[in-house]
Amino acid sequence: MKIVIAGAGEVGTHLAKMLSGNLHDITVIDVDPHLLEDVGGMADIITIEGDATTFAALKKASVRKADLFIAVAHEENINIISAILAKQLGARKCIARIDNNEYLEPNNKEMFLGMGIDYLFYPEKIAAREVINLLGHTSTSEYVDFSGGRLVLVVYRLDASSPLIGRSLIETSGSSDMQYRTVAIARDGRTIIPRGTDEFMEGDNIYVITTRESVKEVMEFSGRKNIDIRNLMILGGSRIGIRIAKELQEEINVKMVEYNEEKAYQLAEILDDTLIINEDGRNIEAMMEEGLSSMDAFVAVTGRSETNILTAMLAKRMGVKKVIAEVENLTYINLAESMGIDTIINKKLITASNIFRFTMTTDVQAIKVLTGSDAEVLEFIAKPNSHVTRLPIKDLDFPDDAIIGGVVRGDRVYIAVGDTQVNAYDRVVVFALPRAIGKVGKFFN
Repeated sequence: MKIVIAGAGEVGTHLAKMLSGNLHDITVIDVDPHLLEDVGGMADIITIEGDATTFAALKKASVRKADLFIAVAHEENINIISAILAKQLGARKCIARIDNNEYLEPNNKEMFLGMGIDYLFYPEKIAAREVINLLGHTSTSEYVDFSGGRLVLVVYRLDASSPLIGRSLIETSGSSDMQYRTVAIARDGRTIIPRGTDEFMEGDNIYVITTRESVKEVMEFSGRKNIDIRNLMILGGSRIGIRIAKELQEEINVKMVEYNEEKAYQLAEILDDTLIINEDGRNIEAMMEEGLSSMDAFVAVTGRSETNILTAMLAKRMGVKKVIAEVENLTYINLAESMGIDTIINKKLITASNIFRFTMTTDVQAIKVLTGSDAEVLEFIAKPNSHVTRLPIKDLDFPDDAIIGGVVRGDRVYIAVGDTQVNAYDRVVVFALPRAIGKVGKFFN
């Protein structure tokens, strides 16, 4: 697939790295030569210095031959204009990152479709929605719906009190009518697709596919209890922070801490039912005076990963039960998780989740690039006569680095076991390491 990426910032560079390993022909456009140097050092990536809103740069990138044009520059206007021009020049599918929720309203989306933009995505809105979901499921570090919520991926860390520790997968699997399946274990920076004899250890991050009705039962294995969030503190008046406060301020007590005085006054006008505090979140005494230790949850979403990590660690030390931090520096993610922060959110990975499915030749309904793992979880639709429909799962010779978690057939949900038979048009949730994704796709074509 020929892919043109407009924007060599952190998001564009991350996408280029992620997609370059999948035999795609990738071209990156940016006006900044220094940014292009970073991405140009990777194999098989062509870089073009120029303005993506000009015909000259787009023609030089051969967008007329592009299967996919991705606009992820820092400025929203550049993304919209470049995507419209790319479509007019012949690009088959055009995607643009935006920073304005107004554009996602149904009537407005139709206008953009008419102009040639096939898909708009707003990472901050998706990130806020993820945080809100997690605040409703406090014992999990990730919570992802598939097939309209019929299947759920939950991720949790095993505490010392977990009944799973020291037991093997086969000992904890239960009977064939079980309503959950462990699809991966993240341990010491690596992701394991577990087999029957693999044992659980304290500190493991466990990835489980289950039904919505069984989430509570599954979470009991973590050794943690779900808590009701009544008091929430948000550090940072960012777009993500504002969206979280707007969604929750009428239901729970929300405090928002913002360092910039002028911005704090602006936030007070926007968020009627949120208490805005003009303070430096790194000031321990000030945070204690503002009641940090009495909070049920703490969310750090400033523009600095270091600040978010440090304040999240402080909140955890003060006894806050659910702590979430935005960490945009990918190299810090494993470090932050090892320090006990419950959940990490990252806009690059959120963006990747939204775009990656457009590069798949198979019918992929959804894909989630996971924060604490180098794996993805995907939802496929099985095509008639595809290989996955010919034999029970145990006889498919499915790739070792992938595992089928569950199947949705109409209104019925099946947690996958060896004898499970996939039918045409079933929705199938698969957990896979990157090197296996191409192989997995062939099973569903």
